[in-house]
Amino acid sequence: ARGASLYCTLEPCSHTGRTGPCTERIAAAGVARVIAASADPDPRVSGRGFDFLRHKGIDVAVGAGRERALRLNRAYFTFKTQHRPFVIMKAATSLDNRIAGRAGDRTRISSDDSVRHSHALRAEVDAIAVGSGTVLADDPLLTAREVHRRRPLTRVLFDRRLRIGPGARVFSTLDAGPVIIVATTDSIERNRGRAADLARAGADLEPINNGALPDAFRRLADREIMSLILEGGVELQAAAWKAGLVDAVHLYVAPITLGDEALSWLDVDTVSVAALVDRHVTPLGPDVFMEGYVHRID
Repeated sequence: ARGASLYCTLEPCSHTGRTGPCTERIAAAGVARVIAASADPDPRVSGRGFDFLRHKGIDVAVGAGRERALRLNRAYFTFKTQHRPFVIMKAATSLDNRIAGRAGDRTRISSDDSVRHSHALRAEVDAIAVGSGTVLADDPLLTAREVHRRRPLTRVLFDRRLRIGPGARVFSTLDAGPVIIVATTDSIERNRGRAADLARAGADLEPINNGALPDAFRRLADREIMSLILEGGVELQAAAWKAGLVDAVHLYVAPITLGDEALSWLDVDTVSVAALVDRHVTPLGPDVFMEGYVHRID
């Protein structure tokens, strides 16, 4: 690489973390020029990487392809600048915007193609999050199946009142990754027996004062969870949306109707797919997958 130009989406790091500094390796290799799309918002780097390279006599150019790099690194920039995970809100609905036959029912809506697609996306994030109602109604495994995943997948269960029991199926999948239960401090204190049973089942309890979502997401960031799919239920998703914690929307729409008695997803006045940024629509067998971002690139 001596005399070569190196292109990268992010400023080369200048600190020792899980690995050593990239800047020292670049200088040692004799690279003559570094073209970086964007500076690193991490305060341990943030310009220091560029300064080190210039001090070593390396030509540095910053900004080429910046917008594309920011899109590529959305999760990282959200994590570093807001100290919370990048949150993808996901739902599977019928044509009439229903997600289940009735509250508490487990209703299969998506086709096999959509299910495979959603598991592939699970393999790309750090965590999946659901509310206690989803666990009680569906008893899901919350794993990424039939796809390769290199790292453990964290499962986050929002359960303010500790309603989930230690027999939930998700505790049979601890080899896939940890299970965190976010509950209020008061609930854990009042239900010490249930809390102890959950801990024995393998749950990692995360007490949050008043169960405030922004506090909970900051705690997840403390655990190095950089990206998260929020899969349900509706009340949890509505609260996250209202709190401004949703960054992207993934919506699987099946060509069926469930009727007026069925349980609705968030209404169009709350979440409008048409208002999302960088929208894409992909056919998945009989279904349609729609995705878009809530925030524009700065």
